[in-house]
Amino acid sequence: QVQLVESGGGLVQAGGSLRLSCAASGSIFSIYDMGWYRQAPGKQRELVATITTSSKTTYADSVKGRFTISKDNAKNTVYLQMNSLKPEDTAVYYCNAVHFGFFWGQGTQVTVSS
Repeated sequence: QVQLVESGGGLVQAGGSLRLSCAASGSIFSIYDMGWYRQAPGKQRELVATITTSSKTTYADSVKGRFTISKDNAKNTVYLQMNSLKPEDTAVYYCNAVHFGFFWGQGTQVTVSS
């Protein structure tokens, strides 16, 4: 079973950038489809971006052109580069791994001030 640990969250002004990292351990990283989700206060958790084992990517419409998901199999890490951040991007961001089950990290807070 894979364990996921997110990092890189913080407070940033609107228009700024952050890069989130998700380090995986406990299993073979390359067999998992990976993703980033987020949950804002009072809202449901929503998909932000995914990357498959073959590195195919998908994005929520709200982040297309601003966010980029990538992974480094040698480092067992998936990244989310977030540019042109908006206050509505404020949320807890969760890393997700999928392979015969869903696995989640503990989340990292991203706060974008206006």
